[in-house]
Amino acid sequence: MKFTPQSIPDVILIEPTVHGDNRGYFVENFRQDLFEKTLGYKVNFIQDNESKSTKGVLRGLHYQLPPYAQAKLVRVIEGSVLDIVVDIRKSSPTFGQYVAIELTADNKRQVFVPHGFAHGFVVLSDSATFIYKVDNYYAPKHDRGIAFNDQDLAIDWQLPLELLQLSEKDKMHPTLANSKDLFK
Repeated sequence: MKFTPQSIPDVILIEPTVHGDNRGYFVENFRQDLFEKTLGYKVNFIQDNESKSTKGVLRGLHYQLPPYAQAKLVRVIEGSVLDIVVDIRKSSPTFGQYVAIELTADNKRQVFVPHGFAHGFVVLSDSATFIYKVDNYYAPKHDRGIAFNDQDLAIDWQLPLELLQLSEKDKMHPTLANSKDLFK
């Protein structure tokens, strides 16, 4: 496994080693020991989630407040998505910056999203199956979001606005500047 810190160093791109031949392939997607050695701290993933979406579906930008903040390990097992991770830690030198990474079933890349970050993705292929591990359970009263179209963030979602499909909840998120509940 190759672990590569991104432009925001706490966000880690993980590229597993793929062992393949004419029968197919084998890949080790997660190893607790390597993961924690790279991060320098323990992560206890307690739940796996999966979503299936069609082209243009945009989910995000989501996060949960402490004590229910969630770290995530995300990947795509079918299709292609543009994955976005935004630093929402007010004291961080990279506050308000984001990392964008294309995750596909073919490239098998994964992204580690630590606490203190908002996360979202948009489906670029006809459909995509997105799976992720989390280290805390969903807590509706602590669930928050940032507007996908926040002009200060200026995220290029790589699809025309008219193709984007959002939930009613995701259409209502405030901009980062208008968010009252962020990380310190």
